[in-house]
Amino acid sequence: MPNYMLLIYDDERQWETATEADTADMMQRHGEFAKQVPEGGGKILAGDALQPTSAATSVRSGVVTAGPFAETAEQLGGYYLVEARDLDHALEIAKILPMSKAGGTVEVRPIMVFG
Repeated sequence: MPNYMLLIYDDERQWETATEADTADMMQRHGEFAKQVPEGGGKILAGDALQPTSAATSVRSGVVTAGPFAETAEQLGGYYLVEARDLDHALEIAKILPMSKAGGTVEVRPIMVFG
């Protein structure tokens, strides 16, 4: 089965004021997501949350700068690498991601295979 990267974007500022209960709730929802994916015939190969953009360093044309490459309303906050039957299946998996349901954006990108 092909692999797809699910890139999770949301407004990271909401997490600056999140309570422990908010964080625990989101972690529980990600746990539920992790159970639903194999039940639907997919497989999570990897996944992580990212540090906020204030911890980012960018390299462009060989020049290193502090911070993210671009200022945007939503920031890349994490990802899942999943195995799915096809793009439609990967999109179904993306739809059950907690951030997708909570107003964030999930970008689905096929992994290139060389050779």
